[in-house]
Amino acid sequence: MSNAFFRVPEPLNEPVKGYAPGSPERAELKKALADLKSQQVDIPMYIGAEQVRTGRTIRLAPPHDHQHTLGHFHEGDAQHVTQAIDAALAARPAWSALPWQERAAIFLKAADLLAGPYRARLNAATMLGQSKNAFQAEIDAACELIDFLRFNAYFMQEIYRQQPQSAPGMWNRLEYRALEGFVFALTPFNFTSIAGNLPTSAAIMGNVVVWKPAYTQVYSAQVLMELFLEAGLPTGVINLIYVDGPVAGDIIFKHRDFAGIHFTGSTKVFQTIWQEIGQNIHRYRSYPRIVGETGGKDFILAHPSAHAKAVSTAITRGAFEFQGQKCSAASRVYLPSNLADEILEHVKQDLASINMGDVENFNNFVNAVIDERSFDKLARYIDGAHQSPDAEIIAGGTYDKSKGYFIAPTIILAKDPRYTTMCDELFGPVVTVYTYEADKFEQTLDLVDQTSPYALTGAIFSQDRYSIDLATQRLVNAAGNFYINDKPTGAVVGQQPFGGARASGTNDKAGSHLNLLRWTSARAIKETFNPPTAYPYPFMGAEPKEDLNLDKGGF
Repeated sequence: MSNAFFRVPEPLNEPVKGYAPGSPERAELKKALADLKSQQVDIPMYIGAEQVRTGRTIRLAPPHDHQHTLGHFHEGDAQHVTQAIDAALAARPAWSALPWQERAAIFLKAADLLAGPYRARLNAATMLGQSKNAFQAEIDAACELIDFLRFNAYFMQEIYRQQPQSAPGMWNRLEYRALEGFVFALTPFNFTSIAGNLPTSAAIMGNVVVWKPAYTQVYSAQVLMELFLEAGLPTGVINLIYVDGPVAGDIIFKHRDFAGIHFTGSTKVFQTIWQEIGQNIHRYRSYPRIVGETGGKDFILAHPSAHAKAVSTAITRGAFEFQGQKCSAASRVYLPSNLADEILEHVKQDLASINMGDVENFNNFVNAVIDERSFDKLARYIDGAHQSPDAEIIAGGTYDKSKGYFIAPTIILAKDPRYTTMCDELFGPVVTVYTYEADKFEQTLDLVDQTSPYALTGAIFSQDRYSIDLATQRLVNAAGNFYINDKPTGAVVGQQPFGGARASGTNDKAGSHLNLLRWTSARAIKETFNPPTAYPYPFMGAEPKEDLNLDKGGF
């Protein structure tokens, strides 16, 4: 039995590879793309030690080439949800009792496998399945997930080291138990790293997990599951199922052993889940942990002193990288009248040079949106802007789904600061700009704060320190991640813990120890070395008798 105090290796953020022409990583990624496109995969569910194939298959296709078939996955039903819960609960005793350093070793190994032999394959799967370009796949599927795995092991160690004080004669200890039951991980399409982190951050703390990814992310989720198993994750600890959301929810949220949900997705779905949990609160063994990040209507605010080119670059990158399908993507922009024309001209010049198309062409900066439903929604907003007297499309505004779901990067100039695209979350390559009078910066702060129910990310651009301080204070609740002279996207694990409040979620900060604390239940233990053997306390002693014969000598 080990009797040492172990230290997890100090984590460093994974270096981002450049994929420049002629580089070895570019050649390796190109080969991985070709290999994956040349085959059709048959993707099972992973329940306990079984790979489950139901025969009810759903086709997977690249969003940028919906006529090509990548493979099929086997859809489950209610019985598979129950089986996954049973498998998780069966695995729980051994997994929760496993020494923490053994759990850490599994996920540290997964990080090294991903940094090495799995890197090109997972990046290629993310590119094909979710239509990300090489750089966006690299910073997501490879680097961010590697960081999550390494930093979470370190954060776990730091949490376990936090211990209470002990008075003389006793020893106080604090142990961090796994939650009593199973955790449900409900993951989105847009980040492979989030899909990997939501189940593993709970699992590393000793929990067992039922994991349901978005159907549009199953292609890379399958690679993640293979990665975890090769790293040594015991079967049953994370169970991967593909089941319709309401079907899964009807069983999971009524189960006595439901212990928590780790969620990233829409506000509407999260609010429905929260309501259902509340209605079933009497059923549960414990109060479930509810952790969710639900999106945003993220802003860029430029002060009249801002550098125009810095603002324009933040708009181009913040709004249009990965087709605006980041929860943190810049979606509404407030420009001062003295700089608006210059800034917008720079953005239009950027857009004129941007290529859009297939992910296999590394010259393409913009690719396709995730599916037809998203495409149709964005097309309706663009059509509405074309027809509205309160809006003007000054760049883009076109779309085509004949081969893939392509929406041209679009800039809408709003005459009304509460025009619909200034308020609604679009989740696509569409940004709306409002120009304010340069002498009304303070009033614009109120507008930024009050326009949207979301509070995920936001950015202030200014060369005036007083205005930066003013915006930081006045917008204190408007963004969980606030950026000064930088775009509102690109949070890095261990550097900018990520999450927002208001309608953007519970702000439990993925990429920090704060998130891991949600997946543990502390127990305080007090040991007394020499316990008392009689019940009375000193205060209960009799008062000393008073000597009333004060004068014993007389006169």
